[in-house]
Amino acid sequence: MVDIIQSSADLDAGLAFLLAVDPRLNVVAQKAGPLPLRLNQPGFAGLAHIVVSQVVSRASADAIWRRMEHDVGEITAHNYLLATTPETASFGLSRAKAKTLHGLAVAVVEGALNFDALSTMDETAAFTTLTSLGGIGPWTAQVYLMFCAGRADIFPSGDVALRAAVAHAFGMDARPSQKMLDQIALSWSPWRSVAARLFWAYYASMTRRDALPIA
Repeated sequence: MVDIIQSSADLDAGLAFLLAVDPRLNVVAQKAGPLPLRLNQPGFAGLAHIVVSQVVSRASADAIWRRMEHDVGEITAHNYLLATTPETASFGLSRAKAKTLHGLAVAVVEGALNFDALSTMDETAAFTTLTSLGGIGPWTAQVYLMFCAGRADIFPSGDVALRAAVAHAFGMDARPSQKMLDQIALSWSPWRSVAARLFWAYYASMTRRDALPIA
């Protein structure tokens, strides 16, 4: 059975589990405050928005997205292919991102990527399916599974803000490696997506800067 986060009540249930299994998180939760839900609809638009948001400021990503909506209309795979070519970096996208989005749109239209089927897979199979697509790396796949598919047991250990937050919360001398953070997060299963939200919220309380991957 695939466990899905659908509401703030699900976050509360996950947080209660985390505080019970790892008492260190009580102080983290006190400083983090309420956890944001921020679920987006699954599908091409949700994945495309995450690709657009990679390695740019939120303001820049929002500006690119507005231009896409103006020129494409409803952001679907079919509409995107009608409005773009694989050779052209439109809307302020880098060539690499334009190539990724075009490839995703083709995969959806040709049936190689089926978001309904993706929703029924376990985390490992869904992750493997997404990362097999050109331009979709582990972080992008994990963020999609967390915030668009609502998966409850995902922890993007490569995320710099999460590594910094865990290091600060646990008094580490340096940020943990991705491998080390994966090991730390094992005890937070099956609610690792709630743990990630917790540490992003903690990071925001430390820095006064929202670090969640989606708006």
